Amino acid sequence: LTLTDLYNVLEKLRAGTPLNAKEQLTHEHGLVSVLRQFHDDLDAAVASAYALPPTAGDAAILTHLCALNAQRAAEERTGTIRHLRPAFQRMKDEGGRMKEQQAALGIPDAAHLQPSSLSLRPSARWPKSFAEQALAVRTALTTFAGAADAATLAKTFKGAKADRIEDILETLASLGQARALPGGKYVAA
Repeated sequence: LTLTDLYNVLEKLRAGTPLNAKEQLTHEHGLVSVLRQFHDDLDAAVASAYALPPTAGDAAILTHLCALNAQRAAEERTGTIRHLRPAFQRMKDEGGRMKEQQAALGIPDAAHLQPSSLSLRPSARWPKSFAEQALAVRTALTTFAGAADAATLAKTFKGAKADRIEDILETLASLGQARALPGGKYVAA
C-alpha cells in the first residue's frame, strides 16, 4: 500500500466512482473508510473552529478567511495583538509560575506596560540560569518599542553581556519567539 494508492481510492469513494479489483483490495487493506471518516471529522472540526458550516465550499471559506484576516489586521493597527499562546507570550500561566519568576527577576509585567515604556536604564538584575535569561530577554523584547539589537537589550539589565543576549535572541528566533531583522535587530514574534 502507498499513500498515493490510499488517497486515489479515497478520491474515487468521494466521487462515487466504482472501484476496480485492485482498488477494492487497497480499500479493504488500507482501511480507506476509516481514513475518510478521520478526514471528515477533521474537516468538521476545522470548519467549526472558524465558525463555518461543515459544507462550506472553497469560495465561502476563502471569503470568510479574508474577512477574518482583515479584522485581525484592523485590530493590530489599533494596538490589539492576539497570540496563539497568550499565556506563554504574555508571561502568565494557570498557576502563576511564570509571573512569580518574572517578579523575582525584577522584570516588569508586560501586560501593564506600553511598548515604549521600557527604560534603557539597567533596572533588572541579569539572571543566572539560561531559562531565566531567556525569559528576561523575551519579556524585554516583547515590551520594547520596535526592533532592538543585543547591545540595546543588554542595557536593560545589570550585568548582562551583549554577546550572551545575542545568543539568546538567536535561540528565541529559532524557536519562533523572535524574528531576526536586517542589521542584527530582533522583534518579538
